[in-house]
Amino acid sequence: MDIASVIRNVPDFPKPGIQFKDITTLLLHPEAHRQVIDTLAARYRENAPDALVAVESRGFIFGSTLAYVLNVPFALARKPNKLPGDTVSESFALEYGTDTVEMHVDALQPGWRVVIVDDLLATGGTVAAVTRLAARLGATVTEAAFVVELPLLKGREKLAPLPVFSLVSFMVE
Repeated sequence: MDIASVIRNVPDFPKPGIQFKDITTLLLHPEAHRQVIDTLAARYRENAPDALVAVESRGFIFGSTLAYVLNVPFALARKPNKLPGDTVSESFALEYGTDTVEMHVDALQPGWRVVIVDDLLATGGTVAAVTRLAARLGATVTEAAFVVELPLLKGREKLAPLPVFSLVSFMVE
């Protein structure tokens, strides 16, 4: 199945000029969802990471399913004040202002090799922050995996030298 064909484009969301790539329409097609998970599982099965980390909130959809298939721990990277217990946080720059992500202090073990999973790579700021969080917890991020990549926003460059894997690319701004 052509995964790109089941991802809806929403013009001018969340603000004018943005072409939002909506993966919720992909989830309405079980064969497309299965293809995403099967492709990612095939990529990581032989050399499975010690854990997966997914980014709130759409990354949870793909990350938790993939962690189940690979039989590895699944860690959450969330917006501030969403996780109970002790957390570590990392702020990052946005176009206008900053944002922050948090993880539990015990989400990853020192020495673990982890893969970060999210639905979409745009500018890369969130995943760069999660990579720094993982390092602070003693883990090493070996790759970042995305369903969708927007290459014109140069997120891959921001994440370099971290390897990036994506299933679909859209050349839009």
